[in-house]
Formats: sequence, structure tokens, C-alpha cells
Amino acid sequence: MNLERIITVRNLFVSYGHHRVLKGINLDIYKNRITAIMGPSGCGKSTLLRCLNRMIDLSEGARIKGQVLYRGENIYSPKVDPAHIRFRIGMVFQKPNPFPKSIFENVAFGPRINGYKGDLSALVEQSLQRAGLWDEVKDRLHENAYMLSGGQQQRLCIARALALEPEVLLLDEPCSALDPISTMHVEELIRQLKERLTIVIVTHNIQQAARVADYTAFLLQGELVEFGETSAMFTVPKDKRTEDFITGRFG
Repeated sequence: MNLERIITVRNLFVSYGHHRVLKGINLDIYKNRITAIMGPSGCGKSTLLRCLNRMIDLSEGARIKGQVLYRGENIYSPKVDPAHIRFRIGMVFQKPNPFPKSIFENVAFGPRINGYKGDLSALVEQSLQRAGLWDEVKDRLHENAYMLSGGQQQRLCIARALALEPEVLLLDEPCSALDPISTMHVEELIRQLKERLTIVIVTHNIQQAARVADYTAFLLQGELVEFGETSAMFTVPKDKRTEDFITGRFG
């Protein structure tokens, strides 16, 4: 099967001062597939994710070498506007972070400040539907978002990202603060979203990668140890270090 590459990472190095966090990463992200980035704490997972839409620019002291190509264009080229990249490649963080506004205003905020000219109410409903939250909040749209449960807040943050109609969605350990039932809801949502989106998820949870991802990248001490189809990696890993991590010998 010929899959379309939507993001291509080539020889990516990231350093903070003398500390090198990523060491020559080469990685392909395929369109309408879920790619998991897994590895032990401190291996560079979140740093790599933040490089994919230039959120790394906001990290003080970070130095980047190499290329991240989005649809063939290097997003680190001086002529590329980081805001445009983040518009196309959305991000949802580890801890749910709704704005201190109503549920409706959380979802409407991004399109409104970007000059959306369509039916905002319809867009909010569509985004909440796609995030699997509409039926739970349709009668509460003007309540403060902080009234929602943790799992609902995380799905609201996903709806907020979806309202900008990104092509790629980056998820940085989106279930780490959630209970098992909420985690199940978010994982089901992720599987549904890949029909429309490309998804990259950072997870420390090996079982989660096995459940949701089509492709998995295993990072260790800033290096990409192995990358491939999740089913193959979890049954016949090519590298002994991958096998040791998956079987719980370390990490």
C-alpha cells in the first residue's frame, strides 16, 4: 500500500545548551493514520511532538537543526509563519486546559479570532459532535467549561482544536490525567478521527500505543530506536531494546 507522507522529519537534532535531547531523528508521518511516539520518561517524546508544529519555538533555549517537512515544505524555513503551521497542525496537551469561559466560547474562540465568516453555532455543534461530546453538553453550552469532568474537559479541548479544521492533530499524553473510563472514550474518539485527520500521539502507556496506533516510533535517550507498523513492532520487534521496553524489562 502506497501511503501519503504528510510530515517528514529528517536529521532532526534539538539541544538545550549542551544537553542534546533529540539526536538525528528521521521519521515519516502518514496521512489518515495514527502514529504513536512511545518511550520512557525523558527520552524526548514531547520535544519531538512540539517540533512538528513549531511549539518548540516557545521553549526557551531550544536549538533545532534538521528539517520538518509538512507537505514537502520545511516548516523551519524563515518564510514560513509558525501561526499558520499551528493552524494546520493542531495540538492538545497532557492536562486538560479549557479557557475560563463557557463551553460554547471555548470552541468558538479560535474560529472567531481568525475571522470565521460562517455559522459559528453550527461549527461549534459540529466540532463537539466530532469530539463525541455534543450529546453530553448540548443543554449546557453556556455553563463554565470548568464544570465538566476531566475526561469531558479533554474532549472539549479536542473539539476546540477541531474547530480550526486542522489537517494534523498532535496529542501529548492526552489520557495521562484521566480515569480508565474517560481514557476509553478518548481512545475511541481518536480511532474515529483518523477518517478525517492525521493523528500523532505521545504516550508513556505501551498498551495504549498497541490499542490505537497504526504506526509506532520508539524513542530511547533521544534516539529513534525503531519505527514501523504497530502490529509488527509489538509481535516481532527488530531491536532488542524495543523488545525489552515492550515486555517491561525497563522504562
